[in-house]
Amino acid sequence: MPLPAVDDRIAISDLATDPYSFYRKARADHPVVTVKAVGRTMLTKAADTKYVKDSWELFSSDDPNTPMRRAFQAHTLMRKDGAAHQRERTAMASTFSPRNLREVWMPLYEDIADDYIGRLPRGETVDLFAELAAPLSARCLSHLIGLDHASDADLCRWSQTLIDGAGNFGQLQSLFDATDKVNDEINAAIGQTVTAPEAAGRPHAIAVMLGQEAPLEIGAIQSNIKIVIGGGINEPRDAMLTAIFGLLDNPEQKQAVLAGTTSWLNVFEEAIRWVAPIQLSSRRAVEDTQIRGYDIPAGDVVMTIQASANHDEEVIENGHLFDIHRPRAPHQAFGNGPHFCLGTHVARKMVADIVLPRLFDRFPEMSLDTDQQVAFRGFGFRGPINMPVRLN
Repeated sequence: MPLPAVDDRIAISDLATDPYSFYRKARADHPVVTVKAVGRTMLTKAADTKYVKDSWELFSSDDPNTPMRRAFQAHTLMRKDGAAHQRERTAMASTFSPRNLREVWMPLYEDIADDYIGRLPRGETVDLFAELAAPLSARCLSHLIGLDHASDADLCRWSQTLIDGAGNFGQLQSLFDATDKVNDEINAAIGQTVTAPEAAGRPHAIAVMLGQEAPLEIGAIQSNIKIVIGGGINEPRDAMLTAIFGLLDNPEQKQAVLAGTTSWLNVFEEAIRWVAPIQLSSRRAVEDTQIRGYDIPAGDVVMTIQASANHDEEVIENGHLFDIHRPRAPHQAFGNGPHFCLGTHVARKMVADIVLPRLFDRFPEMSLDTDQQVAFRGFGFRGPINMPVRLN
């Protein structure tokens, strides 16, 4: 069998600016393609990305060259399989239980949303990235993980720095220098919670991990919390902003949802399908295998591109368009298999049930600022980096 085609032209900076053009061409011409810039073989078709994620015995999460290990100063649960992965995941799972979502987190998030949305000035142009989506997501997460003593600004900075480090496939030392500093700060903040007498018995993630019959060691607690900080801010933040942009850029769709002819849940699901906040994952082949007739030797790392899978023409028609009226189709924005995102239901309910309806209820005539362009950026993680709107 042949090896996959090699692309030595596309740069990481190109993928951060416009990945979807590359993925569209790859799906058509070379759906299994080794990209020299990232040192991994990309899988761009939905069937292949799902197969690899579901087949964890054949495709290990342990990518030996992942920049995440260096960025997080740990071998995190994201790079573990089987019992080792399940132990750390299960240790904090009760934080995300349906009962806690219903009785603890959603009532609290409603109050936080009312507070942060209530601060927005009517009749002015503001950047919803900086003034709402990022700090609100940070504040909600701070309670969920047990770091409510940390500031919104610190949490947002920690999250973005860890994300930049985890996606540092170019191995830039400056990005790792930044993650070293942030690791020290987060470890200190976790230590403050761990030693607080009121921590015991609380539903937040640190208390839950400490309260296990066999409590996690502090290193595992630290790495788990860093994983949640990395994904737990950017996912709801970027989903929220992408949904807002999609509606404001398609006024007839905005009117449909405001009129109640479609649901906020449809808006949320279409937003994360259209621009997946977490665009890709890596998996290592543990034995020689084939994908679409191409040899994948043992030890090679494949990159499942869920961003591309969510636009796959075999699954969804005109996937490049934002359309809340399209028939519901399966997407892979939250992953699948054993590593399916633990915070899926938190993000879904936070954005679809709380933030979007409250924001558009207060500002039903909100519109994009035509003098400033919304910019989407990111390769591993992607979303708007600004959202200038007129609040009417």
